[in-house]
Amino acid sequence: MASSFLSAVADRLGIWTKLGSSEVAWGNMNSFLAYTQMLLWYLPSSVANIAGWAATIFEIAIAAALLLGVAIRPTAIASGALLLVFAISMTISTGVEGPLSFSVWTAAAASLLLAAIDPQSTGPRIWTA
Repeated sequence: MASSFLSAVADRLGIWTKLGSSEVAWGNMNSFLAYTQMLLWYLPSSVANIAGWAATIFEIAIAAALLLGVAIRPTAIASGALLLVFAISMTISTGVEGPLSFSVWTAAAASLLLAAIDPQSTGPRIWTA
């Protein structure tokens, strides 16, 4: 999950390659913010831009926490919540195909599953508290 978040951030920061390549979704932050505005069409563009930057910062923080093994359960819950918001926004704005093809629902479910599993156990024990 951490590598997926970091890859998405790298894409929007132009680290993978530039816009126009078939290997990237956005290629730069402006393209990502335009996409965010499309998903959040009901918000003023300035607020949608803040949401785009906030999502980017959250994705970096979530990826770092997962890689470092810090607060796994709360981080997994935050990851699942962020991905659910993204999946719902995509579904409302673009239809069901996009979030299914990009596995956003699956990633959200994986995050929430990670939050439900006790990382201290030696077997498949589920959190009880």
